[in-house]
Amino acid sequence: MILDEDLRLAVGRSILSPGQAEALREIARARAAADFEPLEDREKLRFISGFGDIFVVIGIALFLGAAGYFLLSAAGAAALWGGLAALSWGLAELFTRRRRMALPSIVLLLCFALAIFGFIDTLLGMAIGKASAGSFGLTLDSPLAIAGSGLATALLVALHYARFRVPITVAACAAGLVLTVLALLTALAPSTISRLLGWIVLALGLGVFAMAMRFDQSDLTRQTRRTDIAFWLHLLAAPMIVHSFMQIAFGGVGELTVAKAVALIAAFVALAIIALMIDRRAILVSGLVYAGVAFGTVLKETALSNATIPASLLTLGAFILALSSGWQPIRRAVLTLAPPALRRRLPPATLSGTS
Repeated sequence: MILDEDLRLAVGRSILSPGQAEALREIARARAAADFEPLEDREKLRFISGFGDIFVVIGIALFLGAAGYFLLSAAGAAALWGGLAALSWGLAELFTRRRRMALPSIVLLLCFALAIFGFIDTLLGMAIGKASAGSFGLTLDSPLAIAGSGLATALLVALHYARFRVPITVAACAAGLVLTVLALLTALAPSTISRLLGWIVLALGLGVFAMAMRFDQSDLTRQTRRTDIAFWLHLLAAPMIVHSFMQIAFGGVGELTVAKAVALIAAFVALAIIALMIDRRAILVSGLVYAGVAFGTVLKETALSNATIPASLLTLGAFILALSSGWQPIRRAVLTLAPPALRRRLPPATLSGTS
C-alpha cells in the first residue's frame, strides 16, 4: 500500500493534486484487495507509527511522574503543576516538533493542558484563600477559579497548537472553553445550571459538532491535518450531545419502560444514520450503552428474560458487525436519500466495500 502520510505530504507540497492522490489511493486499494490486505479506513486514527511510540510514552510517564513527585515534595503544588507544564512543553520540542511522533505528541499535549489547568487553578486558589493541600493544591469548589483556569488553559493550548500543530490540541482548546462557560454559568446563575444543565451541555456539544463539521467540510476527501482535527472534535462533541439528549428525552436509563426502550432504540438508529452520513463513528459509539440497556429492557419481555445481558450484547454486537461490514454500501444508500445540496457538503462515499 502507498502510505497515506506520503500522499498527504505530496498534496501539501503541491507535488500531486488531491485528485491524483485519490487516484493513487484507488490503485493501492485495488492491489490490496487482490492481495487480501486490509483496505484503508477513511477514519484512520494516527495514534502510533511503531512500538517506538509506546516506548517513548512509557519513558514520558516515568519521567514526568518522578519529576512531579520531587517538585511537589520540594516546592509545593504550584511548582508541581508549573514544572510539569514546562517539562511537557520541553519534551514536545523533541518528540513532537523534531521527531513528529504521534502518540507521544498526544500524551504530551494532554499532560501540558492538565498541568496548565492545575497551575492556574492552584494560583487562583491561593489568591482567594481556597487552595487545598489535600488535592494537589486544586481549587475545585470555586466556579470562578475553574472558569479562569479553563480560559487560561484554552489560550495556552492555542499557543501550543501554534507551535506544534498537534491535531488534538484544537479539541483540548474547545474543552477548555466549554469548561469555562459551564463554570461561569454556575458562578453567575447556579439555579439555572441545576435546572437547565442538560440543555446547556447539549447546546455546547452542538457548537463543538458544528466546528468539527466545518473542518470536515474543508477537507471532504480527508487528505490533510484538518480531518484529524475534526476527528478529535467529533470525539469531544459526541458524548456531550448523546448523553445530554438521552437525559433530556428519556430521563436517563435508570428505569426504562418498554415504550421508552423502543423509542430509545429508534433514537440509536437515528444516530447510526447521522454517523453514516457524516462518515464519523464517534456519535454512534457514544450511544452504545443506551442501546444496550434499551435492548435489554425489550428482551426482558421475551423468552430470553433469563439471559437478558448476553442477549443484549449479542443483539448489539450483531448490529455493529453488520453495520461495520457494509459501512460504505449502506452509506451510499443513505446518501442517495439526502438532498443534493446536503450531499455536496458531506464526504463522498468510496467505491470500496469497507471504510
